[in-house]
Amino acid sequence: MLSETVFRSGDLPAQDRLAALDELWANDTHPMRVVSDAAEHFRATVRMLDLGAVNVVRLAVSPCEVLRTPKLIRRADPELCSVIVPLSGTLTVSQAGHDIALGAGELALYDSSQPFRIRFTAMDGATRLVRAHIPRALLRLPADGLKRLPPGPLSAAAGFEGLLARLLADVTSSSTGYRPHDLPRVAVLAQELLTSTVAHHLGADGTEAPGSSRSMLLLSIETFVRQHLGDPELSPETVASAHHISIGHLHRLFRTREATVAAWIRRERLERARRDLADPALRDEPIRLIATRWGFKDHPTFTRAFRSAYGASPTEYRHDSANVVRPSWISRPSPGFG
Repeated sequence: MLSETVFRSGDLPAQDRLAALDELWANDTHPMRVVSDAAEHFRATVRMLDLGAVNVVRLAVSPCEVLRTPKLIRRADPELCSVIVPLSGTLTVSQAGHDIALGAGELALYDSSQPFRIRFTAMDGATRLVRAHIPRALLRLPADGLKRLPPGPLSAAAGFEGLLARLLADVTSSSTGYRPHDLPRVAVLAQELLTSTVAHHLGADGTEAPGSSRSMLLLSIETFVRQHLGDPELSPETVASAHHISIGHLHRLFRTREATVAAWIRRERLERARRDLADPALRDEPIRLIATRWGFKDHPTFTRAFRSAYGASPTEYRHDSANVVRPSWISRPSPGFG
């Protein structure tokens, strides 16, 4: 089902606009910060869509910078591959010693596990863009695939890049013709187009074609796992059995991933527990219940795994997390640039 959040800075006093968006993104699944030398003139409209494993954002923003620092990466890293596509205005993505300047008709890929800086520089109004991200493990690429991409912008005028850019712009448009039951298919298309874009530029001839039987089996497995994370008996063996394949076949399917099947299940459980711990609506819920909800059989095991993944105990993380209260400026869709 479609999950949608809309932020409009125009619903806030001018002095609160930058801080509000900064707070929202500082508490995202991959935390970022927003800074601007002209906070009093800051404006932004953000439409965020969750399409299964694919998260898509349509953004209109005045000049500012979005930062993801080593400290923020240590705090939380869901290991995402992101694609950013300007629709109007200009922006620059800086990562791994490269500065990629983008205008309309171009796109860039970047990695949540490495520090980055994105500068929005349209001085005569807003930079308008779409951005999508997806867990790297779903891309079925070599572990170092993104690092091997050639630095520089990619053309969004044709090929897989053009199809991907048009799909992202279309699905986030206020006049989109997609119906709710279409959105799972849109998510699959976005995943396959992003995989194909990266594979094309890597020359990854061994990557399976979109729609192949192996690709569809992996997608079915990933969906099954996410639907059963709360089952403490979920394991590689139960996943293999549910899909009528051997455990060896399952491990071979995951051979090109960055994690084993068991490690991926554990990471998915931990990430959902982390989100619950940072949710102000769940502040009074006992941590042991959160652990149980996401399939951890005992509290000590959960605590050790959480500390290893995030560098703090669940109690410490809940205490230190900045909590987002959803006030009136996070609302249903509304057109325009606020």
